[in-house]
Amino acid sequence: MRILLVEDDHLLANTMLDMLRDDQNTVDWLDDGQQALNALSDEHFDLVILDLTLPRVDGLDIVKRVRQQGVQTPVIILTARAELGEKLQGLDSGADDYLTKPFAMAELKARIRAVSRRGAATAHNGLVIGRLMLNPDSAQLTVDGESFSLPRSEFQILHYLMRHPDQVATRRRLEDQLYGWEQGVESNALEVHMHHLRRRVGKATIRTVRGVGYLLDSQAAAHGDSE
Repeated sequence: MRILLVEDDHLLANTMLDMLRDDQNTVDWLDDGQQALNALSDEHFDLVILDLTLPRVDGLDIVKRVRQQGVQTPVIILTARAELGEKLQGLDSGADDYLTKPFAMAELKARIRAVSRRGAATAHNGLVIGRLMLNPDSAQLTVDGESFSLPRSEFQILHYLMRHPDQVATRRRLEDQLYGWEQGVESNALEVHMHHLRRRVGKATIRTVRGVGYLLDSQAAAHGDSE
């Protein structure tokens, strides 16, 4: 997943960055409310982890304003504001979950998994599209009963496509999934990863939409069409 972390405590943010990236996520970090608001208006993220007390724009205002704009990106509020009224206010503003500090990283990871499962076709151990089953916790792909351990880049691409089946993913969006803001984009890296993924899932399962991007075909994924 591509996660936006909005946290102005730099020590905590750096700790969270390391742990979230260890779990195969692409994580971009901001410590300013206005910058976060701009990023959420302009770019796609799969999830936002949002502190409430931020410079320039408060976290609650961020949630309210992006929801008013129609942005549906799941939001987990992570804050020291622990009163019941504050929790209710956070959830009623449009957040999907609310976790108070101090917190256990294992609990945050569990909440991320729970939020990311919503709206997707899931089994007890992962995303399922036809013959394909992807376990986000282990990056294991199973095709017709045969399992593979996916490298991080292939996992990131397939995870996105399986969460948005039959929808065209632009090249820019997939590159953002892979690199975020931190790394330069390698010119032909996406084509190389697609080549390897198609060998695993079948050539017809991931279709090229010329001049736009790629699409995971759920019918081909179901029937095993490898042409």
